[in-house]
Amino acid sequence: MATIREYTNKNGKKSFHVEIRIKGYNPLRATFERKTDAKTWIGENESAMKLGKHLKDAEAKKHTLAELIDRYIDIELPQRKSDNEKFKMQLLWWKGKIGACLLSDVTPSLLSQCKELLGTEESPKPKNGKTTRSNATVNRYMACLSIVLTKAVKEWQWMDENPMMKVTKMKEPRGRIRFLSDDERKKLLEECKKLSYELYLVALIAISTGARFGEITGLKWQNIDFENSLFHFMDTKNGEDRGVPIPSIVHEELKEFSKVRSIKSDYIFIRPDGKKLIYFRTKFDDAVENAKIENFRFHDLRHTAASYLAMNGASLLEIAEILGHKTLAMVQRYSHLTKKHTARLMEDTAEKRLRGQA
Repeated sequence: MATIREYTNKNGKKSFHVEIRIKGYNPLRATFERKTDAKTWIGENESAMKLGKHLKDAEAKKHTLAELIDRYIDIELPQRKSDNEKFKMQLLWWKGKIGACLLSDVTPSLLSQCKELLGTEESPKPKNGKTTRSNATVNRYMACLSIVLTKAVKEWQWMDENPMMKVTKMKEPRGRIRFLSDDERKKLLEECKKLSYELYLVALIAISTGARFGEITGLKWQNIDFENSLFHFMDTKNGEDRGVPIPSIVHEELKEFSKVRSIKSDYIFIRPDGKKLIYFRTKFDDAVENAKIENFRFHDLRHTAASYLAMNGASLLEIAEILGHKTLAMVQRYSHLTKKHTARLMEDTAEKRLRGQA
């Protein structure tokens, strides 16, 4: 749609301001002294924009959502740094429900119906007595497909726009903070050690550094600087390398473990045949159950590390740096723990500096 607006300046000189708006494009604007020039410009540009939109619409009518998902799984999924299997599982859910639809028929209305279905159908992995998916899980499914649709729009030119951008997310509760008490931590580490020394070491690193599961299990011996007591977590989830100090208790355990390291692989946690160990999550759940700890998962070890740091006086900026967050938004959940330390610090300062001065 094109509009022409006529303006007259103080000197009585006329000008014509033109704007073209077509869905899928940023508005085009121009100013002319003659109306005939303005109309000519509209004709030239509007036709080109409509032709481009027609071509995009034609591409959306050529491909199904299943084709898009399959292409993403083949080309893009192997490049993801974490949760590949979960991501694939979520994509296959979408493929199974609406994969036969042409991309041109994948509308916000259809996606909204799927959102409702996600929230009401039985979850394949019920938790804490809840048989349906949580709002947070539903949002993860939506975000998963949105990433694929964005790829179709921006790079593959199969779609004009991402319809998921018009679908409202489910309301989520504030991010949970579940961390181990001193007694729980002692019991859990004991149970981990009973099941496997490697599991104990993985849990100990997670609690003391806040490193992610993939960062720990992906560690190689060359990623450990024993001389300077540093972990070098390479190519992490946020795309950056990160150095984290190694606490002395972990340093001692790793030193001992290195004496019996296998030469079949550079990875630290491997099987006798040299392949990476993959049982940690299952064994960890067994350890949690044996320790009789309720409502706790491996990622909560990361929360435990952050909470311990906050309670021992670390600032939110320091916690974010150690955990590898680019912004403070993700560590705001620990602010109430740092406030307790700040209150003690202010009280101590006031006692030392101001007592007797008032």
